Amino acid sequence: METTLLRRVLRKPLRGSLRQVRHVRPVPPARARGLVAEVYTRSEREFGMLAPPVALHSPAPEILAACWMMLRETLLTGGGPGRAVREAVATGVSLGNACPYCAGVHGAALGGLVPPEGGARRDLAPVEEWARASGTRGRATPFPGEQAAEPVGVLVGVAVTFHYLNRMVNVFLDETPLPPRTPGMARGTLMRTLGRLMRPTGGGVEPGGSLDLLPMAPLPGDLSWAAGAPGVAGAFALTASAIEAAGRRSVPGPVRDLLTARLAAWDGGHPGLGGAWAEEAVADLAAEDRPAGRLALLTAFASYRVGEADVDAFRESRGTGDRELVELTAWASMAAARTVGGWTRGESP
Repeated sequence: METTLLRRVLRKPLRGSLRQVRHVRPVPPARARGLVAEVYTRSEREFGMLAPPVALHSPAPEILAACWMMLRETLLTGGGPGRAVREAVATGVSLGNACPYCAGVHGAALGGLVPPEGGARRDLAPVEEWARASGTRGRATPFPGEQAAEPVGVLVGVAVTFHYLNRMVNVFLDETPLPPRTPGMARGTLMRTLGRLMRPTGGGVEPGGSLDLLPMAPLPGDLSWAAGAPGVAGAFALTASAIEAAGRRSVPGPVRDLLTARLAAWDGGHPGLGGAWAEEAVADLAAEDRPAGRLALLTAFASYRVGEADVDAFRESRGTGDRELVELTAWASMAAARTVGGWTRGESP
């Protein structure tokens, strides 16, 4: 009851937080129609808020639906691993990816479910560490103890979802969900309130309840780790199809080929300081494709370095709008996340 009331009270202020999104203009809730309106409604009903990391996708409605499906089916559903375990994975991945926004939000959600001190939180420490290491090839080890018996698809699905979301958030949002002028002494209280807001009001939502948002599609082979969890498998199958279609629309073919080749040789490491590596990588592309190539590479490998100049160069080179920007960055983010997910195949989280 407390969580439900809190959600009602804070719904309007939380909608106002969409002004924090940079580079694109999310569709305002009052103007949302069709698929965008449906996702907005479900997000507020099932997640408790219209979160900026979801809403930033709204200039590309199919990608908005895909993002919501991944988040819902991995983080929010009932059954299998409890919500605290899932939030520990989300927090660990976000720390490993240097995404302070997601680390702060999901760390607060974890704190609202499990006290920071105590045996329950210590039991989750190995899970969080697994998630933090999951972005480096060969570092992640199987989940310990009782987590070893959980469905692979759910826990790996949470990790892959946040490898995707961290990149999008780093590109389009600041380091914290709090307003810029929030007094330092109030920040801890507000983040704890946000953590309470995100607590589930029941046993979690029904698995598979979002799969009507996009046309059905087969599960690609590299996402086979999801096959044991039907809701997760469906969400990733539909997401992969929608994002691949977006990539064909908004990412030049040579750029897709370049990033695919780079990811095949990637071990999860971060590129060196400066941007010379990206300039060298796109040097063989046609001049009109280089800004798209640079933005895709930065999004996949160093999303925290994407700046206004990178976005402006992409827009100017192709005369693109918000939809194309969301689609390119979503394609690059998902390509990296799918690569990380592939490293888990054959393991038993």
